[in-house]
Amino acid sequence: MDAFTSFFDSQSSSRNRWTYESLKNFRQISPVVQNHLKLVYLTLCCALVGAAAGAYLHLIWNIGGLLTTLATVGCTIWLLSTPTYEEKKRVSLLMAAATFQGATVGPLIDLAININPSILISAFGGTALAFGCFSAAAMLAKRREYLYLGGLLSSGVSILLWLRFASAIFGGSASLFEFELYFGLMIFVGYMVVDTQEMIERAHQGDLDYVKHALTLFTDFIAVFVRILIIMLKNAEKNEKKKKRRD
Repeated sequence: MDAFTSFFDSQSSSRNRWTYESLKNFRQISPVVQNHLKLVYLTLCCALVGAAAGAYLHLIWNIGGLLTTLATVGCTIWLLSTPTYEEKKRVSLLMAAATFQGATVGPLIDLAININPSILISAFGGTALAFGCFSAAAMLAKRREYLYLGGLLSSGVSILLWLRFASAIFGGSASLFEFELYFGLMIFVGYMVVDTQEMIERAHQGDLDYVKHALTLFTDFIAVFVRILIIMLKNAEKNEKKKKRRD
C-alpha cells in the first residue's frame, strides 16, 4: 500500500513541477547539440521548400510519377553513400531528393487543389502543428525516454508492408485501405518522436550529420502529410456525397 501511495505522490509532484519554466529548460541538451538542432531544422525547412518547388513543377509540366519516385530513391541512396566531409554535395543531393519527392506527391496535391485548395492548406498546417508538438515533446522529455518505441514502430511498419503485399496479391478493400491509412499515420507520428530523440542522442555521442538527420525528419514529415491529406480528401468526398443525397 505504501508503494502505491509513494507512486501517486511522485506522479502528483512531477505534475506540479511541470511549469512554464520547465518548458524552457533545455539543460539536458548541450550547446553543441542545440546548434546542431538549429542546423537540422533549417535544412529541413529548405528541403520542404524544395519539395514545394517539385510539386509546383508537377503542376506545370506533369512530371510526377514512377520516374520521380525512382529519382528520389536514387538521390537518397547516393546521399547516404557519400562521405560526410562532402557537405555541399550531400546538401545538394538532399535538395534534389526533396524536389523529386515533391513532384512525386504532385498528383495528390493537384487533386486536392481541384477539389478544394483549403484542404491542402489545412493538411500542411495540421502536419506542421503535429510535427512541432511531437518534436517539442521529444526534446523536453528525459533522454532516451521514447527510444524504446522504435522496436514497436518497426513492427508496425512490417505489418503495413505485409498488408500492402497481401492487398497486391489477394485484392484490397476500402476498410483495409482505411486501416492502413490511419495505422500508418499513427506509426509515422510516433516516428517523429523517436527519430527526434534518436537524433539528439546521436548528437550527444558525436554524430553531427545534420544532412542525414534532416533527411530522416523530412521523410517523417512527408509521410504524415500525405496520410493527413488523403484522409481529408476522403472526408471531403464523403461530405459531398451526403450533400448530393440530400439534394
